Amino acid sequence: MLEFLLIKSDSDFNTKLSREDFVDFLFTHLDRFGDPKEDINACIDYAFADSEFAGGFCLGVFYNGNLAGTLIMNDTGMRGYIPENVLVYVAVDASLRGKGIGRQIVEKAISLCNGNVKLHVEYDNPAKRLYERIGFKSKYAEMRYDR
Repeated sequence: MLEFLLIKSDSDFNTKLSREDFVDFLFTHLDRFGDPKEDINACIDYAFADSEFAGGFCLGVFYNGNLAGTLIMNDTGMRGYIPENVLVYVAVDASLRGKGIGRQIVEKAISLCNGNVKLHVEYDNPAKRLYERIGFKSKYAEMRYDR
């Protein structure tokens, strides 16, 4: 049985799940598809921002009392032409993949959102199939110009 922990501010982290443990989990289980811990922390800061143009939430999911997955959803501050929400990070413990935990944490997060949700996924990421089964569709190929 899964237990979800909704985290909307630093005060929602607790003895069962600290912010450091949350970040470490994402860093470890995103593996080659992940970002540095500083970027994950910046994403959490954005999710916890009290602003008209920022916000969001984090989710922790526990399986048999142990941390099994984490997710960060950010508000985009946009409406219509840009979806209102972006699923920035989601990870499931590698030893627990294939049990439906990824699907459940994504569907739970979607249920907590107001408006549409987008995400970015690498073409070779196995999770892409999960997102497609949930109902995500490819609309654009993302391109970036880094400075």
